[in-house]
Amino acid sequence: MADYQAPLRDMRFVLEEVLAAPAQWARLPALAGVADVDTAAAVLEEAGKLTSATIAPLNRSGDEEGCHWQDGAVRTPAGFAAAWRAWAEGGWVGVCGDPAYGGMGMPKALGAQIEEMLNSANLAFALYPMLTAGACLELSAHASAELKARYLPKLYSGEWAGVMCLTEPHAGTDLGLIRTRAEPQLDGSYQLTGNKIFITGGEQDLTENIIHLVLARLPDAPAGSRGISLFLVPKFLVNADGSLGGHNPLSCGSIEHKMGIKGASTCVMNYDGASAWLVGEPHKGLAAMFTMMNYERLAVGIQGLAAGERSYQGAVAYARERLQSRAPQGTQAPDRIADPIIVHPDVRRMLLTMKALTEGGRAFSSYVALQLDAAKFAEDPLERQRAEGLVALLTPVAKAFLTDLGLEICVHGQQVLGGHGYIREWGQEQLVRDVRITQIYEGTNGIQALDLAGRKLVGSDGALYRLFSDEVHAFIAAAGPELAEFSTPLAQALDNLDALSAWLVERGQHDPREIGAASVEYLQVFGYTAYAYLWARMAAAALGREGDFYTAKLATARFYFARLLPRIHSLSAAVRAGSAPLYGLDEALF
Repeated sequence: MADYQAPLRDMRFVLEEVLAAPAQWARLPALAGVADVDTAAAVLEEAGKLTSATIAPLNRSGDEEGCHWQDGAVRTPAGFAAAWRAWAEGGWVGVCGDPAYGGMGMPKALGAQIEEMLNSANLAFALYPMLTAGACLELSAHASAELKARYLPKLYSGEWAGVMCLTEPHAGTDLGLIRTRAEPQLDGSYQLTGNKIFITGGEQDLTENIIHLVLARLPDAPAGSRGISLFLVPKFLVNADGSLGGHNPLSCGSIEHKMGIKGASTCVMNYDGASAWLVGEPHKGLAAMFTMMNYERLAVGIQGLAAGERSYQGAVAYARERLQSRAPQGTQAPDRIADPIIVHPDVRRMLLTMKALTEGGRAFSSYVALQLDAAKFAEDPLERQRAEGLVALLTPVAKAFLTDLGLEICVHGQQVLGGHGYIREWGQEQLVRDVRITQIYEGTNGIQALDLAGRKLVGSDGALYRLFSDEVHAFIAAAGPELAEFSTPLAQALDNLDALSAWLVERGQHDPREIGAASVEYLQVFGYTAYAYLWARMAAAALGREGDFYTAKLATARFYFARLLPRIHSLSAAVRAGSAPLYGLDEALF
């Protein structure tokens, strides 16, 4: 498979020319001077070098070897420990972390590009720093000053890693069913007992300590999700001077044998009276966890985008070299025994679909990340409130739509290679296996669709949706005639989404089954319309500019509007079919 090359030119185009991110960061005092145009470009350049040269070469070997578990210990694939050290020593684990504790303080919209590069290079490896960053975010937002001072510097430096421990064998989506218990001790700590499954990085050989953030119940906890608290549980206890003490009574009971991401250890964790410390308030653990969820769910969406980018690069390289038949319009390579397959209409359809969805996904994920920056750092309460509303609305779309399309893109990449796409040596089949999990973890895509349609749309009586719709309407109104080929179909798509949203709000308030019946297709319509908005903005930035990059950008925009945006029509029809067809078959007849 072709070597991975970070798409730095497109990343800079999105940040600088489409979203004007550096200008927006400059307005936020916490980010002013931290990430100007030159600094951001230098950061991206260095991350691109490290991911391409050091981490990407471990992708296939890590998949072939996988992780090994023996007597409670996990050994990661050869090369992972050295790659972790290189990543940590560059400060990349804490790139968006709090500078007060050793983080670099970079904006999320810049961090999103770094995450994409890391995941394109090696999705399994990327899970270790991603989950550590999530644990840092959680501690930064909710932990006491003492816990922050003791744990954050070592986590940001990469000397220690962090993991999130939510799921139990009987409790996945419905975390209100968890049974893990925490008993208060006289010294203010807790003893935690229980079992967790699917804990990525719960045990590994990359770092000297692993900090587990665990959801559990206190003895006086009310039933359901309102009775969950969040605890910090280190693998090794930490002394007052920061040195490591004894091994906490927790262990890895086994690791899962998985379809993909084999270089990431997915652990069964057992806690047998492990010492733990409360993070945040009692019984408020689930609410605290949602501080992290918006970031983590966008990060998973970026995994889907990243796998698609890697697949696209491999498919394009293959299509330019693979000779097969002659082009339908006549010979294109007379000096060769056949034409390269990139001349054939169906191959071009697949490649352009991959390119349009990948570049649209990059713009959309960056747009959502920019809202996270505003929600966190804006000083104007109205600006912050609006950004928080957009984040709440768009996070389930980012997680589900980016990962659904990530699988579609990778399947196209596999198909371009034909039989070679099914063979391990070419790398495409690994991408299909690896990306599949992104539709499942951090809340399945069906759950994301329910969140969007139920809580965010119907639950707010359309108020959150109008934040997005009003912004797109304003863009369309300001568009000049030179943009009409893009703004006109965008306006039609938005009118369709406006009407569909109003229909679902009305139906969902009278029959809750309608929400679940419509939710997946509704999210897809939303996603394609949101991509159309970003593609129109990219076209506006490219119009009138000279050079191959801008020529390609406009041609890809035209392909998106002509061949991909029309998918909304069949999806909208499915939404309007309502819930009745789902309940026309008695369950005994399935």
